[in-house]
Amino acid sequence: MKIYKVGLPFIGMSSLMLLMSPLANAAEMSNMDHGSMDMSGMDMSDMDHSSMDMSGMDMSDMDHSKMDMSGMDMSDMDHSGMDMSGMDHGSMDMSGMQGGKAPADARSPDYSNGVPYGRFGKPVMMGSLPLWGVSVDDLGYQFDDDQINYEFDTWYGTDSNRVTLRSEGSIQTKDDKEIDSLTSLSYWKPLSIFWNGEAGVAYDTENDKSAVMAGIAGTAPYFIETDARAYLYTDGQVRLDLGAEYEWRLDQHWVVIPEVELTAFSKDDTDNHITKGFNEFGADVRLTYEMLSRQLAPYVGISYETALGNARDLRRQEDEAVDSSSVTAGVKFWF
Repeated sequence: MKIYKVGLPFIGMSSLMLLMSPLANAAEMSNMDHGSMDMSGMDMSDMDHSSMDMSGMDMSDMDHSKMDMSGMDMSDMDHSGMDMSGMDHGSMDMSGMQGGKAPADARSPDYSNGVPYGRFGKPVMMGSLPLWGVSVDDLGYQFDDDQINYEFDTWYGTDSNRVTLRSEGSIQTKDDKEIDSLTSLSYWKPLSIFWNGEAGVAYDTENDKSAVMAGIAGTAPYFIETDARAYLYTDGQVRLDLGAEYEWRLDQHWVVIPEVELTAFSKDDTDNHITKGFNEFGADVRLTYEMLSRQLAPYVGISYETALGNARDLRRQEDEAVDSSSVTAGVKFWF
């Protein structure tokens, strides 16, 4: 018997891998258990995955929860050609990765993390600092009535608690130079986003009586500045002041401000020319020009006042004017 030997050229390992690559691509890896594979020591940073065809691999049954990939450096890997649409990531535990749930003591309550604030000390939120302000809404002269009208309020405190001093009235510039004013000292506190409450004491020079005051002021719908204040005098008289004001801005400097006021009392007081019910109605329209960062605004306008109800008859009996109107000019400012 003759034995024939067929000579084959030497085939290197790299050439053998190339010959077997079609077989590897066609292999089914669905039954492979990758859970026990330890890939922590593998360096895949120089591998080019763009030419790998993984479309035929069935990885739906793979258990990825036991795979340890902590030592793998995949920063330079190209994943653009990999199709991983069939992989189930629902059972993967990623709680140990960076970006997970922070521990309860991750940040200190004052956000300092134990780092000192230095020579400037601990920062203070602006809303917690006590501040002060002065606002003069009206300081003008009525030409026909020959009097000066004023209205101002000043406050000291924070955004949550303030002490407010408010006064409004008129000063006669002829005859006896009489001054009629209503001044109140009150505690101010926000009630909601658009409304603030006030409570305190007041003094009325017109009837020379003191009173307890409570009120509410804020912004009604359509940006109408609204206020309502009630005064309980020492003799049991109750006074109610209602007011509304709107700023109609023509441009960055010119503003038209219409304003209305209504006053009512709970009982008659003939000595002070007061009748039960609504007594006075006032309205004025001012054209203002804001300057100096809108902190100063001179104005010109027209004012109108009239008596209501039984107060009209009482004024006629005492030969007083029932209605009055006047051209007015003045200034409003705040700081």
